[in-house]
Amino acid sequence: MTGRRIGVAVAILALIAVPFVIGEVYYVNIASQILLYAIFALGLNVLVGYAGLVSLGHAGLFGVAAYVTAYLLAAGYGHLVAILAAIAAGLVVTAGFAALALRATGISFIMISLALGEIIWGLAYRWISLTNGDNGISVATRPAPFGLPLTSARGFYDATLVVFLVAVAACAIFVRSPFGAALCGTRDQPRRMNTLGYHVWMIRFWAFMFSGLLTSVAGILFVYYNEFISPQALALTASAEGLLMVISGGAGTLLGPVIGAALVVIVKNVVSAYVTRWNFVLGAIFVLIVVFMPEGLVPGSVRFWRWVTASRRPRVAATVVERESRP
Repeated sequence: MTGRRIGVAVAILALIAVPFVIGEVYYVNIASQILLYAIFALGLNVLVGYAGLVSLGHAGLFGVAAYVTAYLLAAGYGHLVAILAAIAAGLVVTAGFAALALRATGISFIMISLALGEIIWGLAYRWISLTNGDNGISVATRPAPFGLPLTSARGFYDATLVVFLVAVAACAIFVRSPFGAALCGTRDQPRRMNTLGYHVWMIRFWAFMFSGLLTSVAGILFVYYNEFISPQALALTASAEGLLMVISGGAGTLLGPVIGAALVVIVKNVVSAYVTRWNFVLGAIFVLIVVFMPEGLVPGSVRFWRWVTASRRPRVAATVVERESRP
């Protein structure tokens, strides 16, 4: 336990030091992207990893919060009102998503979530009087919490880091709570959980709501980061990228979605500057992960490290025995 706490402390210090070590504004912005998409992936991971429900419509929830924030700011409302309204709207839409999608599981759930996400994307694309269509909505300013402006890359990174750490802590508490254990039970043995008296549908519903909350927060950060929102952020590719982050990093883990988000964002923004067909590179990496580490990068790395240490133990023991047997 002490070693884990030390590791967490070192990781937090490393994240705090990122703007000082990197220096360049572009790469600080990339780090901010990784954090906000990690929050999105953590929210999706609640469903994919712990509830066993694969969603292809989470970009719709992401976009609802983003559009509400941008629309209210463009209408002249303050940042606090826009943020609270965006979270409320995101939760309301999430409740509607859950009520419809949780009528099924497996492939049926995937298809329903996909259809709902496409409906939201269609509204954003066609409801021009509200969303401005392809032209999108621009945001002129960023908030200044406690008098600290977020106009600089470093300031925005610091604020995003605080929100990210709160999201990770909330996920850790959620996973280790009795409710998290019950959610995993509905994933593994839903009929047995129902027999034991648990309300499987309600457990999944509240997990969906928690997932939608994190997704909405990520959508708000996305708007402030880009200072712009368009229907492209709600497209199917955005949901697929979020799912790729979760699966490649390791579904059902806290660190996996973060590593997956870092992988996708770096390939999409950094590698693409040097490789024209960066989609091919990302696809090749994903295939290699599926082949050699089907459980994801984080669980696969842990498994590989245990294999390496276990294979070294017989050699060490043999060496000790050989030394002791010498006269």
